[in-house]
Amino acid sequence: MHGRPRKDPSQEEQEASSLKAAKLRELQSQVLHFHHNKIYTKEAVEISAKLVESNPEHYTGWNYRKLAVQDILKQQSDGGADPESIQSILDEELRVVENALKRNFKSYGAWHHRKWILSMGHSSTDRELRLLGKFQRLDARNFHAWNYRRFIAGLKKIPNQEELQYTTDMIYDNFSNYSAWHNRSVLLSDLLERKEGFFDKENVLGEEYEFVRNALFTDPDDQSGWFYHLWLLDQTLKQEPLFLSSWPPHGANVNLSFDSHFSDQPTLHFRSKAGRFPLIIYFNEAVNGVSSSTVNIECQYNALTDSVWSPLSANKSGYSQAWLTYLKFPDEVDALDACPVKVIVAELPGITSLSGMPCTKSWGISFTVLLYSDNRGQSEVQATHERISWKEENFKSLETGFFHSLCNLEITKENIPSPPKWSLETISNEIDHCQELLFTTNCKIGKLTLARLLMARNTLMTYNRDDGAEFNFEEVLALYNDLMKMDPSHICYYEDEYSLVLLKQLTSNSETLLKHCGEYKEPCSPHTISYLSVRMNGLSLSRIGSMEQLLWVQILDLSHNKLRSIEGLESLQLLSCLKLNNNKFCSFTALEPLKLLNLLEVLDISNNEIGNHSIDTRRYLCSSPLTNTGGSEWQFSKLANSDIQLSHYWDAYLLFKDMNLTQLEITGNAVADERLHALLLELMPGLAWLDSEKRR
Repeated sequence: MHGRPRKDPSQEEQEASSLKAAKLRELQSQVLHFHHNKIYTKEAVEISAKLVESNPEHYTGWNYRKLAVQDILKQQSDGGADPESIQSILDEELRVVENALKRNFKSYGAWHHRKWILSMGHSSTDRELRLLGKFQRLDARNFHAWNYRRFIAGLKKIPNQEELQYTTDMIYDNFSNYSAWHNRSVLLSDLLERKEGFFDKENVLGEEYEFVRNALFTDPDDQSGWFYHLWLLDQTLKQEPLFLSSWPPHGANVNLSFDSHFSDQPTLHFRSKAGRFPLIIYFNEAVNGVSSSTVNIECQYNALTDSVWSPLSANKSGYSQAWLTYLKFPDEVDALDACPVKVIVAELPGITSLSGMPCTKSWGISFTVLLYSDNRGQSEVQATHERISWKEENFKSLETGFFHSLCNLEITKENIPSPPKWSLETISNEIDHCQELLFTTNCKIGKLTLARLLMARNTLMTYNRDDGAEFNFEEVLALYNDLMKMDPSHICYYEDEYSLVLLKQLTSNSETLLKHCGEYKEPCSPHTISYLSVRMNGLSLSRIGSMEQLLWVQILDLSHNKLRSIEGLESLQLLSCLKLNNNKFCSFTALEPLKLLNLLEVLDISNNEIGNHSIDTRRYLCSSPLTNTGGSEWQFSKLANSDIQLSHYWDAYLLFKDMNLTQLEITGNAVADERLHALLLELMPGLAWLDSEKRR
């Protein structure tokens, strides 16, 4: 463990180990017998002490002693015992725990049992601090001891400032003490929240940056100080969540038709026979609390007062960057009707970020929905499900003025909660120091920190609406390229971070993003449907991010990348066609966010790695429908007459059972065979094209 080489035990060591194991098995058998039969005699308790002192990791042994102590104390209380008797019982428990810790200083069960004893309030906290001093001289970095110290400091009501000085002394003694740095962050978090002993956050963090810088420049390759520096960066950037974008965009005119009218021009057009119209709002970080109470929708139709908001996230945590609701418009209109809509985000308190920061500013957006009447006199146009060919010649460039209307979001500057000026100055100062350090040493964690600092500065300048700011995307991308070469064991992490930076670069600049945007028309289609498209194929992307400027996308090409997951695409609720071929998806569960894309009709996941790996850990993040929790959803009768082995395709079932695809490409994956094809055709009756063959 921890880089220590193992060696084969000698014959004498093997015999001694076998003898020890036999004794432990005998003690364990006796204690389990006492535990099951609730025997709490003096002899039984003494035997349990031998067990936990020999094997401090025996959780059942500690639980038995807890029950035994409770039983003995109850008997003492019923007999009118004096406080000294109770104290002697608890002191004996402390002695047993101390002996156990001498054998294994990192025993969770022993430390937990000691906390339980101290919480009764009969033992000396001063003695515990002295004992901790001895333990921490033996192992100053042991996080169990630091965790216990926080517990004792709370019982003893030691001021946080005093404990902060203790961490300072321990760090000066050894700046490679991870646990001391962590304890310092815990104490400072509490002090800053309560504003105890400090006038402002700016001075506190400035002093802490200078403090940790001494450690970083002393030994740049030691990671303990860098981790604390990362925590300081998080505190510097911590601010209330910001509203970034919406669909429809602010100031837009959106055409909503109730019939089968198709647009042959690149317009903001939405078709819905039910008159349901998606409204999406997007924040800079995951939030919760979005509801009809915190987001007000004003419309001339009064069916919007109880709008239900849903988080667009596959993790089901209740937090999401993107939130969705539907507006319902009546279909009894005789002619073109304009319906203005106004949305006020965070009108009342309640929207909160994952870090606990509340939204205190409100934002207003407005747009107009143009309602097209249902022409009852004309016959309905029947859907023919023409195949999307994805041919290069079908993609045309997008008109610049129309593109800018898609990404429009005008928020008055007085409503933007700009980050404090000191935050940007602090980040810039840290960038200078980090570059100075890297000038003398080729430190990989230093390069990683510099990349994070540069992106932090870019983010702050974006929120400050500094139009003349120069962003450092190219420098950040170069740093991650260097890290992939320097540290190939963590290449997947660096690829993910590289991808997020690249996507931020592409979507932050209108001119750059416009190069990837266009409209798509399938010339053979009798309806000449025009789709708004974005193509980001062949960019070596391994992760999705920065979707706030792409909420309008209807066709998205992400083929020939390195994607292993599509988390982040959930916010693209207008997406109709998605091309994901030639990526690195290993299972259907990696595509789970697709279930949130209600309008998706065309999907290409060909030539991936689905079914290639005999052991795919991601596959088991999703419950099998053959288990008790998921079995009720499986409609066995639907597939009773087929020869499909259901247990082989349960993850495919969970992905596709509620989807309404008309075209699917899945060839080139190890899992693709005729039995899977049969399952897919059963699950999706509207599937007209499967692997380029017409099936309906």
